[in-house]
Amino acid sequence: MKRFVLALQFLTRLPLPTVTADTDDFATSIRWFPAAGIIIGVLVMAAAWAGAQIDSWIGALAALAAWTWITGALHLDGLGDIADAAGAAHKGKDRLVAVLRDPHAGSFAIVAIAMQLIAKLILLHYLIDVNAFIALAPIPFAARIAPLCWARWLPPLHEGLGSRFRHAVRAVDLILWALALIAAAMMVSPSLLSLPLAVLLWGRWIRRHIGGISGDGHGAGIELTETTLLVAASVMADLA
Repeated sequence: MKRFVLALQFLTRLPLPTVTADTDDFATSIRWFPAAGIIIGVLVMAAAWAGAQIDSWIGALAALAAWTWITGALHLDGLGDIADAAGAAHKGKDRLVAVLRDPHAGSFAIVAIAMQLIAKLILLHYLIDVNAFIALAPIPFAARIAPLCWARWLPPLHEGLGSRFRHAVRAVDLILWALALIAAAMMVSPSLLSLPLAVLLWGRWIRRHIGGISGDGHGAGIELTETTLLVAASVMADLA
């Protein structure tokens, strides 16, 4: 359970007990990222339902606020960093890595984060408006399977978070979470099966434009995968 708690501590701002851990424990906590996503998803769904008792837009805003607060805007920070780095990629890898390490947000970061929040707000509103609350719950879970795939597939951009995760993901982890994803798709929403496409598209883009995966790459990928899954859930709800 220690590594599950570590995954929750890393991915959320929920109050949790302090645990003693080493570098290996932290790296292998990636295996529990999808489980942490389940808790995030349930809390987001609960916020959406509570806010929707007043109005569907209030529900969407409550869900987005809960989503952002629970995760501490961690992945949004990664999205902003990758957006800025992509703008500097033509100047070489050294400049790209320097931009990733720069704590300041540039114009690319601000626009990317704003667009992401607006997209999530509108998609959340639509799902709430059509009473598809249950479709929200597994989205953070599914999106956090993606880093396991990228860690195994993509070369690390530099020594850091991405490189520590690379050797921690086993084939059995991918198989077990893939089976869990299929089960969730069968029981909740087939839209979850769009995850492999999102994983592939982000993996190809970041390898071509950035050169490898890093902690920021994982964070940005989770954000964009969540939006892709929200789109797929909205399409599925409309067809239903």
